[in-house]
Amino acid sequence: MPAKPRQKPPHAFVLEALAPLHPEVRRMFSGFAVYLGDKICCMLRDHLKSPQDNGLWLVLSDTADPADPDLRRQFPSLRPIELLRGKIGHWLLIPSDGPDFETEALHACDLLLRHDPRLGRIPQSRR
Repeated sequence: MPAKPRQKPPHAFVLEALAPLHPEVRRMFSGFAVYLGDKICCMLRDHLKSPQDNGLWLVLSDTADPADPDLRRQFPSLRPIELLRGKIGHWLLIPSDGPDFETEALHACDLLLRHDPRLGRIPQSRR
């Protein structure tokens, strides 16, 4: 039986923008997790199931407040991820069907390139 063709991460422009930081990409759930060093910073998702949760899943740091007004001002479309059913509040979605998806996603990349302390966290498996 032939092997399934390997899927490529969606929203390749995000990985291109983060290239100077040498991101590591791993399959995770129904998407592709993006690690910068030991920190998971985001996940790229474009899946037929639950398309309302497709886009860029941002991972906030331990100290970041998901309700931070500045964060909400910088990312107007930012919202909880429906698949997570409110169980994980530090993962938020920039939806790919939003009118400014690419602009907001690239702004997130700019913040990651500048090592913004609000983004990314070290998962317990890497501590």
